Amino acid sequence: MHVVRLVLVDFRSYPEVEVELGPGATAFVGRNGQGKTNLVEAIDYLSRLSSHRVSSDQALVRAGAERALVRAVVVKDGREATLEVELHPGRANKARVNRSTLPRPRDLVGLVRTVMFSPEDLALVKGDPSERRRFLDDLLVLRAPRFAGVRSDYERVLKQRNALLKNLRAGGHRPGTASGDAALGTLEVWDEHLARTGAELLAARLRLVEDLRDHVGAAYAAVARGATREDARMTYQPSLELDGATDVDALAATLLAEVARRRRDEIDRAVSLVGPHRDELLLTLGTGPGPDAVRLPVRGYASHGESWSTALALRLASYDLLRDDGDDPILILDDVFAELDAERRTQLADLVAGAEQVLVTAAVAEDVPPGLRGRRHDVAGGTVSVAREAGPDVGPGTRPEVGEGGGDG
Repeated sequence: MHVVRLVLVDFRSYPEVEVELGPGATAFVGRNGQGKTNLVEAIDYLSRLSSHRVSSDQALVRAGAERALVRAVVVKDGREATLEVELHPGRANKARVNRSTLPRPRDLVGLVRTVMFSPEDLALVKGDPSERRRFLDDLLVLRAPRFAGVRSDYERVLKQRNALLKNLRAGGHRPGTASGDAALGTLEVWDEHLARTGAELLAARLRLVEDLRDHVGAAYAAVARGATREDARMTYQPSLELDGATDVDALAATLLAEVARRRRDEIDRAVSLVGPHRDELLLTLGTGPGPDAVRLPVRGYASHGESWSTALALRLASYDLLRDDGDDPILILDDVFAELDAERRTQLADLVAGAEQVLVTAAVAEDVPPGLRGRRHDVAGGTVSVAREAGPDVGPGTRPEVGEGGGDG
C-alpha cells in the first residue's frame, strides 16, 4: 500500500497544495515551522481520523477557513482509489471513496493504514495511562476497523453513565425512595451496556497485547544498544481481577459483578470506577543480566534514551504486527533522526528498508540516513518542491508541487 498523490485544501498551514509521491522512501526536508509535519499528519489522519498532535479537528483547519479537505490517491495490490475527508469543526465530517460519500466518516478508517513515530510518542512511555490505552485502541482499529464503533459505543455509554452518577449524587437519591429506586433502575440498564461494550473492548486489548508482546521485545533489542529480546516487556493491567476470564461473555459477567460491588463508591464519587477506561498497559525494562534481572517501569525509571527506544519499539512492533496481518502499512518517521546518532540512524533505516512506503521529515537533509534518501521534497514558506539533488526516481521532467501559506510543522 502506498500513496501516489496528496491534495490538501485549507489543512493546517496550506491554502492548497498537491504533492506527488510513490513507493519507497520520500523525505520532506525543511526548517521547523515550515509545514513538513503537516503533510505527513494529513496522511496519518486519513488512516484513523484523528491527529497525533491535537485532540480537536479545529486546529487542523487553516485560520480563517470554515473547512479543510484531505485527499489521497492510494494504490493497493495494483488498484487505485481516491480517499478523502472534509473536516467541519463543530459539525459532522464527511468522507468519500472514489467520490462516493460514505454513510459514516469512520467507515474510512483502515482503508489506508499508517504507523507514525514522532517526538510526541515519548508520551506513550512517560505520559498518563490514557496515552497507552489510546495506543492500543488505535492499533485495534487499524487491525479491525469495526472496533472504531466499539470504542465509540463504549465512550458514549461511559459518558451517559457518569452523567447519571453525578445526578444521583447531586439529587441525594437513596434506595427505598421512589426517585432513588427509579434512578438506580436506570443505572442498572447502563451497567449492562457498560459491561457488554467494555468486555468486547477488554477482550480485544488482551488479545492484542499477547500478539504484540514478542514484536516489542524484538524491536527493542534492535534499537537499544546491548539489549536483548527479554529486556522490554509489556503487561496489561485491568482495573479488576479477571479470575481467568478472557472471552467476552465471561468478561461481561465479571465487569457487571464488580460494578455492583463498587456501586456505593461510584455514587459517592460520581464517576465510573470499573472498566477498560481505568486499565493500564505496564511497560518495564530489565536491569542486570539473566533471569534475576530487576524489572522497573519505564515510566519514572527509564533514562531519556531508554524511553525513546521503548517508544520507537512500540511503533516498530505495531508496524511488524500489521505486516503479519498481510498488509504493508505506510511508515511515517516524523523528525525522528534528530534524536539519533549516525549509527542508530543507519540501524533504523536498515530495519524499515523493506517497507513499501516510508515518509520521513527532517530539518536538514544530512539527518536522513542514506538508505532513506530515495526522493526528497524541500518544504519552505508553505511551498513544497522537488529537490534538484533528489534520488533517481525524480527526473528533470517532474512537475514541482506548490502550495502557499505559513507552516506550523
